[in-house]
Amino acid sequence: MVAVSAEFYWIAGFAIVAALVNSAGIVAIFRYREWAERYLTYFMCFAAGVLLSTPLLLALPNAIANNSNAGFSALGGFLFMFFSNKLITYRTQQESLAFGVTAAEGIGIHSLVDGVVYTVTFSVSLLTGILAGTGLVVHEFAEGVITYLVLLKGNVTERTAAVYAFFIAALTTPLGAFVAYPLVTRLGQRHLGLLLGFVSGVLLYVSASHLLPEASAHEQKHSTVALMAGVGLALFIVFSRTV
Repeated sequence: MVAVSAEFYWIAGFAIVAALVNSAGIVAIFRYREWAERYLTYFMCFAAGVLLSTPLLLALPNAIANNSNAGFSALGGFLFMFFSNKLITYRTQQESLAFGVTAAEGIGIHSLVDGVVYTVTFSVSLLTGILAGTGLVVHEFAEGVITYLVLLKGNVTERTAAVYAFFIAALTTPLGAFVAYPLVTRLGQRHLGLLLGFVSGVLLYVSASHLLPEASAHEQKHSTVALMAGVGLALFIVFSRTV
């Protein structure tokens, strides 16, 4: 039986907050659609700023320090997300319900991976976990909104889309974290370094190839400010640690 450590409470806390923020996105787009669509871009830009900075400043250097081959696993993580996205895009060229179901399927897998990211980053260090977790939690709002909208495109009723989005996008993140925890805690430093490298690649893909293009497609007046606020938060936390 795996002993529960202090880091588990951090992992559980962030994973549960992520599910709540995701749910808030679903409720916002369901009940206050105009407000949610107006501010969605800012959430995505801020999250992208944090998620770009975290692997470059902390996660990847930490991974390489534990395993010199972590750069290869980072590339593997990026390519894994890239080709997964290609496959989902190819399959969602279909119309109606097939589109909504297949797109939601991809989001569900993505949310499971988010849960694993919480476990891996907090297993490496509290600071890395908090930074990665902050970016992921913020982007959960946008993910909840997007899941709801793609289900609507699949000709699902509004109420059903909200319920399905909760199970697909919100609950899968804590599920991924809790399933991964007993497995990750058994890894040695070298294997953890490889896994953290893979996670770094995933974070870079999510920010550079998912959040930023989506935000750019709906560019708003202060989008760049929101992005730099995310970068600034990451820099502030990193420099505060070294002072």
